[in-house]
Amino acid sequence: MKKLFFILLTAVLIISVSCQNKKSKEEANDATTETVQDDGWITLFDGTSIEGWRGVNKDTLPGAWTIVDGTIHCIESGLGEAGAINGGDILYDKKFSNFHLKLEWKIGEGGNSGIFYLGQEVEGDPIWRTAPEYQILDNEKHLDAMLGVDGNRQAGSLYDLLPAKPQNTKPAGEWNTCEILVYDGTVVHKQNGAAVVEYHLWTDHWNTMIANSKFPEYNPNWAEVAKEGYISLQDHGHDVWFRNIVIKEM
Repeated sequence: MKKLFFILLTAVLIISVSCQNKKSKEEANDATTETVQDDGWITLFDGTSIEGWRGVNKDTLPGAWTIVDGTIHCIESGLGEAGAINGGDILYDKKFSNFHLKLEWKIGEGGNSGIFYLGQEVEGDPIWRTAPEYQILDNEKHLDAMLGVDGNRQAGSLYDLLPAKPQNTKPAGEWNTCEILVYDGTVVHKQNGAAVVEYHLWTDHWNTMIANSKFPEYNPNWAEVAKEGYISLQDHGHDVWFRNIVIKEM
């Protein structure tokens, strides 16, 4: 009888230890997950859900945008910029001020697009009238690559204002990494791991640069970029894909 008792007791102890080990592993996994979340990175697009995204000045997503193979894809209209009227730019429905944005983008052959930041919604106006733009372009085939000054319309540039240097964009159809850092008016564009643009909002140099650009023609207050605004992806009528979109507020 004693022997049977000890056998049963041993079995209970083994089961108890096993359960405790399983619980410890689960707690460790939860802790790991929490560490990632506590690191501050927010997923704006996870490859499956378009939740949080909508058209600029719209309640829904324009028809040109869809999810394909884990990417947000803007479908080419065949009419270039004119075709974007039926689609339209999209934004993530939360404003950010100081942040570090990371994503990957791929442009179709001959394509043009962009990423706007600190943008504002103004009824009846496109978001580019209020926001700086990280240019996305097929530098080999799109005409914008040859326009502007010193390559300031090529990929990675602060569109039509400051060129990306070094110019390290990969060809159309290949993925590029993009980072945009904004902190108290200092802005950095990174492309494929390299810092390619740096500038400072609201300074005398900024105001002079904008005054000598085309932007006051469209918005006389364009230099007064807001301290908080939307992240927006541009529909320029061409194929463009985005994936792995994350942001950390600073």
